Amino acid sequence: MMPIKATKLSLNLPFGLGGITIEPNEAEQRAAWTLYVELMTRIAVQPLDPDTGLLREALQSLYSLFSLTRKILLEAGPGVAHGPESLGPVAIEVLNKGLRPFTAKWHPRLSDHETKRPADLNQVEHERQWQHYDEMCDELAEVQEKMRVYAEALAKIAGAK
Repeated sequence: MMPIKATKLSLNLPFGLGGITIEPNEAEQRAAWTLYVELMTRIAVQPLDPDTGLLREALQSLYSLFSLTRKILLEAGPGVAHGPESLGPVAIEVLNKGLRPFTAKWHPRLSDHETKRPADLNQVEHERQWQHYDEMCDELAEVQEKMRVYAEALAKIAGAK
């Protein structure tokens, strides 16, 4: 990836994080690109297929973003954390204020429901019968929309067209 010339970018962030002005350095550009690719290839921003998609898989995909983001930021080093309006702190805030409330709410509820699945009912059918299925789907769609806003910001930081 060719680094873009450092330019100030004004970005709006999801999850009530407001806006930032960032002048990304090369470390931020590379880390933003890696995060962008990870997001765009996951259920974090892709719609859940109502016929075959499982909420459990969506939840696991979202949860995996925590370890992926940590790994990417650790590998990128302190160059991505040179102030509150730099990529590192923003990525951490997206996890803590955006994804964590959703995963913390739904993981135990879905796990509890999963333990009650009868042997003669497949996982998809059992999940569809859950009383909170529609509510979780609606909240997942909201999180996905906000993660798309985050992905767009990452693409701009990375200099992707």
